[in-house]
Amino acid sequence: MTARILIIEDEALVAMELRFVLEDLGYEVVGTAADARSARNMVRESEVDLALVDIHLSDGPTGVELGRELGQEQGVTVLFMTANPGMVRNGVAGTIGVLSKPTDERAVQTAVDYALRRRSGQPVDYAPPGLQLFA
Repeated sequence: MTARILIIEDEALVAMELRFVLEDLGYEVVGTAADARSARNMVRESEVDLALVDIHLSDGPTGVELGRELGQEQGVTVLFMTANPGMVRNGVAGTIGVLSKPTDERAVQTAVDYALRRRSGQPVDYAPPGLQLFA
């Protein structure tokens, strides 16, 4: 079964590019959300394995709290993707880590693969380059 991924990103071009990359890699993108409320609705309506969450969304800097909520309360694996990694440098409970933007297709691929292997309990030896893990 292919992983179901939710993209939470308010920049339409970035979200579209991420969607194309993930679909080309064989993942199912369940949707894109530009704000926290839309993201919460999508998680309620769809089964989501992994959420790629930007910190600054169209409703403000709501991504950190949203990531914590999805990870701790909804059982979704969460990776932050942001140009502001310093905002989560101390980690966020219930989330795996942060991938700095801008990024490339290879970095997205290796970070998503890593997160999904951790989710399924498979052994992971080390984090891929560009992914800052939270303790």
